[in-house]
Amino acid sequence: MHVLGIVGAGATTLCDRLAAQLDGRVATVESLPESATEPESTDGVAAAYGLSPDGNWVGSGDDRDLDGLLDDLSAEYDYALFSGFPDARVPTVALAGADAANVVAEAETADAADVASLAAEIDSHEPHVTLETLVERAKADPLEVYAGAIATFTGRVRAKESEDDDPTLSLEFEKYDGVAESKMDAISEELEARDGVLRVLMHHRVGVVEDGADIVFVVVLAGHRREAFRTVEDGIDRLKDEVPIFKKETTTDEEFWVHDR
Repeated sequence: MHVLGIVGAGATTLCDRLAAQLDGRVATVESLPESATEPESTDGVAAAYGLSPDGNWVGSGDDRDLDGLLDDLSAEYDYALFSGFPDARVPTVALAGADAANVVAEAETADAADVASLAAEIDSHEPHVTLETLVERAKADPLEVYAGAIATFTGRVRAKESEDDDPTLSLEFEKYDGVAESKMDAISEELEARDGVLRVLMHHRVGVVEDGADIVFVVVLAGHRREAFRTVEDGIDRLKDEVPIFKKETTTDEEFWVHDR
């Protein structure tokens, strides 16, 4: 799922204009005032939903942050547009000089913004992918009718290897644009040539990934569990050995590029 934030006066208006230009399912998320963040339901209900006979729905709740919402949306939508979240760690368009953490484009007003350029901009950035994203993609594959197994691997940031280690606060990953993706595609194609293996999907995140967060995913759609398990293990081993991704580790005591060690 590709993500773009918009901040400044007219952000919601620009979200609506941009959504009409994007090819795929689009979710928009608007920052609400504090008074609007409580769920409409009472008596201890944490979330309330309304659903019409034709499938239109609304909802409110009190237990969701922006990162968690991104994860939930990524399995169902192709794009997410955020309006009014200046601190979000997503590519952001600033209107009329508004401040934001990660500005990638600017415009004087919502009406003056070039939505065609912004549609290209959102596609140029790393998508937000979760394990569920890849699992849902595997389930939607035309070959899924022959599948009796889906096996997955998730790699995450480990705080310590032993009790005496300095805790790892985060890892930062960099890759050559296009090169890492091409190599992962080649590995997937080779693994899919095995008997009983129907589809292999991989994703490795880039940028700063904090302690406890997910880094890398491998999903295998296969006829039987043995082929699925074996291919998941071979897939992550080959990804780590062959894909050019560089890792910087930040601990409580130091910061270093792992390949320099």
